[in-house]
Amino acid sequence: MTAASTRPIRVLRIIARMNVGGPAWQVSALIRGLSGDRFESLLVSGEVEDGEADFIALRDPELPVMRIDQLGRSIRFGSDLRAFIAIRRIIKDFQPDIVHTHTAKSGLLGRLAAVSCRVPVRVHTFHGHLLQGYFGRVASYVLVLVERVLARRTTALVAVGYQVRDDLIGAKIGKSDQYTVIPPGVGPSKDLDKAEARAVLGLPIDAPVVVFVGRLTAIKRPDRLIEALELVLNDRPDAVLAIAGEGELLSSTRRLAEPLGSSIRFLGWQADLNQVYAAADCAVLTSDSEGTPIALMEAAMAGVPSVTTDVGSAREVVLNEVTGLVVAPEPVAIADGLVRLFDDDLRKRLGESAKNRAEREFGMNRLVDDHLNLYGRLVANIPTKNL
Repeated sequence: MTAASTRPIRVLRIIARMNVGGPAWQVSALIRGLSGDRFESLLVSGEVEDGEADFIALRDPELPVMRIDQLGRSIRFGSDLRAFIAIRRIIKDFQPDIVHTHTAKSGLLGRLAAVSCRVPVRVHTFHGHLLQGYFGRVASYVLVLVERVLARRTTALVAVGYQVRDDLIGAKIGKSDQYTVIPPGVGPSKDLDKAEARAVLGLPIDAPVVVFVGRLTAIKRPDRLIEALELVLNDRPDAVLAIAGEGELLSSTRRLAEPLGSSIRFLGWQADLNQVYAAADCAVLTSDSEGTPIALMEAAMAGVPSVTTDVGSAREVVLNEVTGLVVAPEPVAIADGLVRLFDDDLRKRLGESAKNRAEREFGMNRLVDDHLNLYGRLVANIPTKNL
């Protein structure tokens, strides 16, 4: 018998910042789902940066969180050292059985702190990876070396998709038996009227509407998105692209979009994405690198087929020609896919298939259950005196 049978298993969950995006959504869901008699959870997070939307303020204002100001995205030795010390202090006070880290910086500081405090179980989730597309060769090499060292002191590694896992193993980060693949999960969609949703968002009632949901950052390639729409307009001059999100490339994306006039609408961050997907005919993702994209799951749950570039584990969410279209990361291929989805019969067939599959495989309960099973396996191997 372990101590877990007489008191809740304590999970300290650490993330660098709760900005709007897939990691924050998953963390929120796990804090909510892993509660009650069996688990006691504590969330630690830094502050979001300028130009980012705060997930907690926008979508889950009641989520309990302990803030460490220095635990943000930027790397600064002095601030990072203070964040490390703060995490160690929290570990000593909370006495967690499991420290579970999310995102790269919190994965570094959190796992080092957990090792130094002899926390029995240390878990890290790769919501994607930074192996390509983010840094130059030297920085990427250093990052890989750091992750290799950290993996040796990590009890279990979670990857959000099989391709993400395979990429990491290919980079010799961890061993295959350390990995568990747990795709993200999303909540059920609301059945909203398309015409009403478009009226609320200021979108035309009769035109084909494509939605892009996400941060406007270099890795998401908003320049490719604008170029693809320009090609779409050659076939369907009435098409409209609605961009739900902001980011550091918002201003430059607006400049790129100016020649296309009202064909592109900037909606900003939306607290209720159900409204956005209800207004959409199809969704699009134009990234150079991804983990397992939450936006594609949300679109599928709403019965909206997507066109996505073939990156990361995107094809594990969108089954090509079954629930959407997976294309090369080129404007022409993206544009061709979008024009195809303007066909009513194809769009309806793929959308229905996407919704049915999403309800089976991408639900929130499955996400929580997968973590329950993982934690159960890990704590079962720990002597009672260490719990």
